[in-house]
Amino acid sequence: MADKARIAVFISGRGSNMAALLYASQLPDSPYEVVLVAANDPEAQGLELAAAEGVPTFALSHKELGRAEHDAAMEQAARDAGADYIALAGYMRILTERFVENWQGRMLNIHPSLLPKYPGLDTHQRAIDAGDRYGGVSVHLVTSELDAGEVLGQIRVKIRDGETPGSLAERVRFAEHQLYPRVLGDYVRRESDPSYLLDKVRELALALPQTHERESHGTPGWRAGSEKSGKYFAYFSDRHHGSDYTALLVKTSGMDELLDLVEAQPQTYFKPAYYGASGWIGLILNRPELDWEHVGEWLERSWRSVAPKSATKLMNVADEF
Repeated sequence: MADKARIAVFISGRGSNMAALLYASQLPDSPYEVVLVAANDPEAQGLELAAAEGVPTFALSHKELGRAEHDAAMEQAARDAGADYIALAGYMRILTERFVENWQGRMLNIHPSLLPKYPGLDTHQRAIDAGDRYGGVSVHLVTSELDAGEVLGQIRVKIRDGETPGSLAERVRFAEHQLYPRVLGDYVRRESDPSYLLDKVRELALALPQTHERESHGTPGWRAGSEKSGKYFAYFSDRHHGSDYTALLVKTSGMDELLDLVEAQPQTYFKPAYYGASGWIGLILNRPELDWEHVGEWLERSWRSVAPKSATKLMNVADEF
């Protein structure tokens, strides 16, 4: 994908991790750009730094506002800025479940411990008290459970003799500034990585009963049924026939449905060359808002259209439970 991922960074204070993300975004090979820095404290020092670098800012105190009301305002600011992702960088607020669900898979956080150890506060003191040899930092996806999302990257920091929480925090902060830009960049870059997208599609396709993979004219494809008589229900297309898209090609009910979907949701679907004439639709994979559950639903639907009755019968029985 030629366009860079658009990141909104949420802060509560001086924003040193925000600054690390912002300056890393200015490197020529960065896959993301910072389009907003937002804070729950209008006096947060990081806002001044962001504004000096020409990044739009938004600030709204959470005081005298309900949590849901404040979250809604912060989220709207991110959406108004066109953000694809939110990076929490020292944002000292617990988010509502609705906010987290709205950004599932698209909101990251940095936490000063080697998760799953020591979620929450006082991480350095807890690591020292436990006699750990290492503290450290983790970048993880945000879920409704505090600091419990998938860990995307970590750096260990040695706990020395006589270490204090303050001295450990100072060195962990150096590690944070190295880790967050790298992990964020790697994560958003996956959207345009054909190998990553192919692996995800392959996993979903081969999870369906009586399914196997077979190339067709150099294109990965998946068939339902036996190796000898199976029928194709999906293909993986990486910018084939001059297309700009990495896509999953699946079967629709016919040309009317295909054209209706393409017209209504051109950011999601397109009519592929060659295959489109036979009612196959292209589901665009290299886009920030990709919903893998939606991809799985299309795979199953297309699979059902060609799978042997013995396979669909078993699937129907399983669905009843």
